[in-house]
Amino acid sequence: MRIAIKNGRIIDPASGRDSMGDLYVADGKIAAEGKTDRVIDARGLIVSPGFIDISARLREPGFEYKATLESEMDAAVAGGVTSIACPPDTDPVLDEPGLVDMLRRRAKVLSRARVYPIGALTVKLEGERLTEMAQLAEAGCVAFSQANASLDDTQVLWRALQYAATFRFPVWLRAEDTSLAKGGVAHDGEVATRLGLPGIPSFAETIAVTTLLELIRATRARVHFCRLSTAGGVELLRAAKREGLPVTCDVGIHHLHLCDRDLGYFDANCRLAPPLRAQRDRDALSRGLEDGAIDCVCSDHTPVDDDGKHLPFAEAEPGATGLELLLPLTLKWGEARKLPLAKTLARITSDPARILGVAQGRFAVGAPADVSIFDPAATFRVAPENLKSQGKNTPFLGYELAGRVRQTLVAGNIVYEA
Repeated sequence: MRIAIKNGRIIDPASGRDSMGDLYVADGKIAAEGKTDRVIDARGLIVSPGFIDISARLREPGFEYKATLESEMDAAVAGGVTSIACPPDTDPVLDEPGLVDMLRRRAKVLSRARVYPIGALTVKLEGERLTEMAQLAEAGCVAFSQANASLDDTQVLWRALQYAATFRFPVWLRAEDTSLAKGGVAHDGEVATRLGLPGIPSFAETIAVTTLLELIRATRARVHFCRLSTAGGVELLRAAKREGLPVTCDVGIHHLHLCDRDLGYFDANCRLAPPLRAQRDRDALSRGLEDGAIDCVCSDHTPVDDDGKHLPFAEAEPGATGLELLLPLTLKWGEARKLPLAKTLARITSDPARILGVAQGRFAVGAPADVSIFDPAATFRVAPENLKSQGKNTPFLGYELAGRVRQTLVAGNIVYEA
């Protein structure tokens, strides 16, 4: 279908464009002006590249009782998210080419958002034997990760980075010293002490980051640090980038707005991994995302069923739904930092596209026509009945947020209309 999107405010962070105008789509790509089959009037709306979420669990295969691929893809396009990178901690784990191929085929049949599988770094995520990364890459994996599973053997990690560096495969890791974090469920601070919750100290992250940086210096492997949570971690990554190490990093959207004080009276919706940290950590993460020490923001979408959340805080399953809240919470962050809208949107468009190594996230002629059209002023109340995700678990239940998607296009096809 040939589509003309008329009269919108077109924001393309990759090129710096922010102007009123028209956008044309033909044959699944951004086109120069031409004939059209349909006109979308975007008057009063923002026309942006589709959002790219580099950490969203779709729960298939293996956890369909928590969410299905179909429900989470519906949630993605309703939130303007057109590309998703999904971690390998499914059941079975994404450690074999056949499983990766099955996931990609299933996602393609649904014809909604694009799905980019992250392959397992070790077999069954057990941290003992390396996977056949070359075969997984041929099957469609864009990077390799342990998700939230530990890799306690530093020699195995060293060998993994050597293997990845040889073939220039990116490795995505969440930095946490599992011995120090063992048994912890909240940030090790005043709030956890008052609530009687076992804590995870900030240095569980910084010690792991330091170890990884030494291995990166030795191997020159490309490593993406997933979901930083501490001020110390931000400073270490800032210094590593100044040094010229091949590193990037992201932050979960919840950690930009919340801190350990938001746990309130044991709110299980605030049980996250990594945990919500102190207020100074939250503020440092926000500054880091603004100044580029942190490259992009992700939803860390982790749908959990009611049985997993309706438990005492320490026993509840960590995670929160986030695909549909990525845009409004990113806009809220940008507004609080008084940033230009183009810079705010870059953190969920062109910046994650660069990390993934994909052509999306920009409006250049010939680029994939993944588009989000949204009203930045339209508000909605976060409530279970308003979420398309099968997971209704979010710390933002009851909040009024601004930023509603009106239409989402993937490869030039309209996949969502409000």
